[in-house]
Amino acid sequence: MFERIHARLERLAQFAVWVGGAALLAAAVMVTIDVFLRKIFSITMSGSDEYSGYVFAAGTTWAYSYCLLHRANIRIDAVYNLLPRRLCGALDILGVTLLLIFNAVLTWHAWDVFAISYERNSVSITTLATPLWIPQLFWVTGLIIFELVLVFVALYAVVRYFQRDDTTVNRIVGVPTVAEEVEEETRGVVEGA
Repeated sequence: MFERIHARLERLAQFAVWVGGAALLAAAVMVTIDVFLRKIFSITMSGSDEYSGYVFAAGTTWAYSYCLLHRANIRIDAVYNLLPRRLCGALDILGVTLLLIFNAVLTWHAWDVFAISYERNSVSITTLATPLWIPQLFWVTGLIIFELVLVFVALYAVVRYFQRDDTTVNRIVGVPTVAEEVEEETRGVVEGA
């Protein structure tokens, strides 16, 4: 059951990261056009900087789940690699639990910001007067998805830890091994090319 849910969450995270990446690419194109028009024709597209900021904030939160599920987060693991595997699993579960708690607090406050903006119909202080609840909705949605994935990953890791399945715990929340990192970096590379 856990494996099926994990696979579905990976597909959801893959979709979210593609949407976020496409939005970032569109924002980059918009800023490039704005810079080009300003430099060549002295015309400006008002709002490209504002919208690119919104897209960056929302797009990064939509990528958090993908990062977590692919263990792409940065860790300082100088001592970690010297510890017994069982202790590493306990530390990994502690780490993901602390991240879950931190993100829960962040998501709670982000929801509060979104709700206040929506209730008060707050707008940006720029000439575009963008209703702030719109970009904040995308931002808080990414945080909520991340929190749900964190809850699942923490639960999955705890269950496997108590089943003494240290290999699965490491695969879910542990630090990738050097072999796994080499495989990830060389995926798709044709031998002899």
